[in-house]
Amino acid sequence: MIGITDYGQHQLGDVVYVELPEVNGEVEAGDKVASVESVKAAIDIFSPLTGKVLSVNEDLKEDPSLVNTDPYGEGWLYEVQMSDPSELEDLMTSDDYRAYITELEKEEE
Repeated sequence: MIGITDYGQHQLGDVVYVELPEVNGEVEAGDKVASVESVKAAIDIFSPLTGKVLSVNEDLKEDPSLVNTDPYGEGWLYEVQMSDPSELEDLMTSDDYRAYITELEKEEE
């Protein structure tokens, strides 16, 4: 499942609209696949993995604020069937991500 991190949703502010990829569509790692609009900004979502979109979170059409209230649960964006599991090696672990965010926050001070 692909979504936005808690840090990311916090930076965005209140999410008001989510555009999702097409179910059964093919996505490539690094390609724009979705977009999220908030009261502060609109951002593109780039796929971290290559594969086929199995499903999208239809609940976001009615309640895009789920991205804010539950980013690691009900606020997911889409589910992808990976075609190249080795791409996982290029992604940050949760510990790496926390360290990255800590550095970002230090720079903002």
